[in-house]
Amino acid sequence: MSTPAPAPDRPADQDAQQRRGTLRGAIDGVRTMELTTSQKLMVFVLSMSLFGLSNILLEIIPEPSIGPVEFSISNMIFIPLAMAALFSPLWAALGAPLGEIVFTDLLMGDFSGLAEVEGYLQMFLAIYIGGSMVRNPRNKVQIAIGAISIILIDKVLSAIVDLSKVWIGVEEAEYVEGLPQSILAVEAVGLGMDVLISGILFGAIPAIWLIPRLYGRIEPLMGMRPRVPGEPIPGDAPKGPLFVGFALFLSAASFGFAFLEAFDLSAGAWEPDFLGRFGDSFLWLSVAAILLVLGVTVLLFKLAQKRSSNDDAR
Repeated sequence: MSTPAPAPDRPADQDAQQRRGTLRGAIDGVRTMELTTSQKLMVFVLSMSLFGLSNILLEIIPEPSIGPVEFSISNMIFIPLAMAALFSPLWAALGAPLGEIVFTDLLMGDFSGLAEVEGYLQMFLAIYIGGSMVRNPRNKVQIAIGAISIILIDKVLSAIVDLSKVWIGVEEAEYVEGLPQSILAVEAVGLGMDVLISGILFGAIPAIWLIPRLYGRIEPLMGMRPRVPGEPIPGDAPKGPLFVGFALFLSAASFGFAFLEAFDLSAGAWEPDFLGRFGDSFLWLSVAAILLVLGVTVLLFKLAQKRSSNDDAR
């Protein structure tokens, strides 16, 4: 009786590919994960909705102050950082600041028109660069650096704008009596408080706890496999002088939009102040809008997944 021939050994890289899941492409021979259009849209809307919801929560949190120093949470930055680290820095960065504008500023009746572009561009750059620093979603050091970098980039750009307005003379400086160079001191103290509160307490610490726990669990719900450390990140910030020039261009553009408000040229401003007129209960309108947008997007995403599965089965 003849014995069956032993099965040929499979290459190690083939076994690794099966363990990691289906890989959708390669760059220069290196495996990479590509996102479909529906997945990009889902990351964009998730980042926009969750970051918008976090800013609604910040509206009801008191902001104590001592003199010119405010003890406030500017952003819950761990939310877009998680989206960037687990999925795509580009699409998370595009969605998050838009969520703040739409669900907090616009619906609450505190929309500054074209001047809002300043904050959008600065936060986009911050999340894009900071999220791209997380090469390994399980590396707590990279996560902490990414969270603090987001706050630093956003707040340093804002501080440069504020100092430029005072230097040009379109705004009054906030001086502290008896303190020389107090405008620089106020900006420095404010930056330090933002890094401590928003960058560390409500950024790095929750992100270090959350991102490694979500890694490998949330990606299958999006029809994706977890990122493999060492492979190219989908939608990360490119390295090189071209991107540096692009970042400088966006920074300069944000300064230009900031000066529109300083010169009272905020086209499209809409400020009926619904929150001041109707109270905190009006925040539920934004929550309902977020749930509606999120629900419709999830439905469209499921339909796209089902259509894709049917096409693959044929």
